[in-house]
Order: sequence, then C-alpha cells, then structure tokens
Amino acid sequence: MSSRGATVIRLCAATIRSANASAGTVKAMFPLRLRAFSSSSTRLSRPPRREITTCGSAANAAHDCAPTIAEVLRTAPRPFEVKFVGPGTGTALTAGLLAKATLYVQPGGDDLQRTWRDLRGSADMIRDWIRGGGSYLGLCFGGYLAGHNPGFGLLPGDTDGYAGSPGSEVPDDRDTVLKVDWQGQPRHMYFQDGPAFHLTGGANATVLATYSNGAAAVVVASYGNGRVGVSGPHPEATAEWYEGKGLTNPDGVRLDLARELIERTTGQR
Repeated sequence: MSSRGATVIRLCAATIRSANASAGTVKAMFPLRLRAFSSSSTRLSRPPRREITTCGSAANAAHDCAPTIAEVLRTAPRPFEVKFVGPGTGTALTAGLLAKATLYVQPGGDDLQRTWRDLRGSADMIRDWIRGGGSYLGLCFGGYLAGHNPGFGLLPGDTDGYAGSPGSEVPDDRDTVLKVDWQGQPRHMYFQDGPAFHLTGGANATVLATYSNGAAAVVVASYGNGRVGVSGPHPEATAEWYEGKGLTNPDGVRLDLARELIERTTGQR
C-alpha cells in the first residue's frame, strides 16, 4: 500500500540479483516488505534466470506487498529468484550489492516520512546506481518515493495523491478498484491511496496508463542511463487482496500489466 498517513512501518533495503545463463550474471535491487515469507516458498520447478536480493521491508502494511511482487518476479516469463536483505536480515544494502544488480524494487508501505528517514542515507548511492544503468520499480508507496520532498528525486516531475484530487473518483484512502486507460485500452486495477505523476513538459518518459481525470497513473522514465518505472495502482495485486476487501476486478485478476511494467522498466521491451 502507499499512504502518507501515520501508520509506522520500517523498510529495509533490498537487492535483486539476476542470473542469465547465456549473458552471465546480472543483479537487481529493491526494498520489500518482509512478512510471512519462507525460503520454502521461493523454489521454482526450473532454474531461475535471475536472482533478486530484496533490500527493503515493511512489516505492518495492510497487504503483503513485498512478498506479492517478489512472487510476480519469480514467476515471470524470465523469472527472478528473490532474496531479502537489509535491516533485520543480516545483509546490508551496499554499493557492492547494487553493482551486481539490475533492478531495485520499492513496494507498497506506509508512513512516508519514517521510511525516508530509514532510506535517505542510501539515496545518493541508489541514485548513482540508477544513473549508471540500473532500474528502479516503485509501486504505490514506492511511486511516491520516486518523487521529491521526500524521495529519491528520480522522476522528471513529481507526485501527489490521486485520492481526493480534482476529477478523481476516489474520495479518500479506501481500498478500491478503479478504471485506467492503459495505452488506449480500458483496464481495472487495485488501488489504495496511490500517487498520480505530474511530469514536466518534454520529459523523457512514457505514460503507460492514465487515471479517469487524465493524470498519469503508470510511467516509465529515463534517469541518466537507467530507467524508473512507477505505478500508483497495484498491478501485482492477487485474488486474496480483492477478496480480503470484498472487491471484484471486472477484468479478472491478471498479472499482464505488472509483467509489462517490469519488462519496460528493465528494458526487456
């Protein structure tokens, strides 16, 4: 989830390591929430082509955002293997780990100010790594952190809450399903207090989806030699998320949008 509210959660840093048999070993990094995530659940029936080391965690958000996106990455057409690192894991986020990574994922969470205090000491290191060719994926809360004040300052523009904004159909921070325009196609996505993205004119960025009021909902932008992919809604949401809130997605629960965003963020398409 993403919220600028008062619920306190702690995010650790995370690395993602990517191993491609034909191209050598590539790594990626991202912060994930750690909760109810055992090593036995990470096994694949075939050897993964990528290994992801998560650098961030948040223990108290409403959904298991980090384990959910980790599972999407593990089961992608080009699968990732996920390993958690950061506070509480015994493995720190370092420049050495980032140097071996291709992707850093900042998943959903709460309490932006508290999380930024935990992450800002690593901000310059993360920015330098992305500028040098790494990729950042920010979902909901992670989308806010791609902006400024506080945030990594990765976007050509900034973020603001979509709920309650002019023309928004969402009046507050409730969990809901909303309709977006995904490259000309109507799609429905899980949403809980995520950001809209306000890009500067002429920005080197692709808007993959817009909200009903025309604001950008999903964006992939350049940052130096790297890429930044951000989403206000949750493309990774599972059936359990919908069922837990009594919600239904008219499109069915599908992961194609999450996979497209991952592929565009990492330069796979």
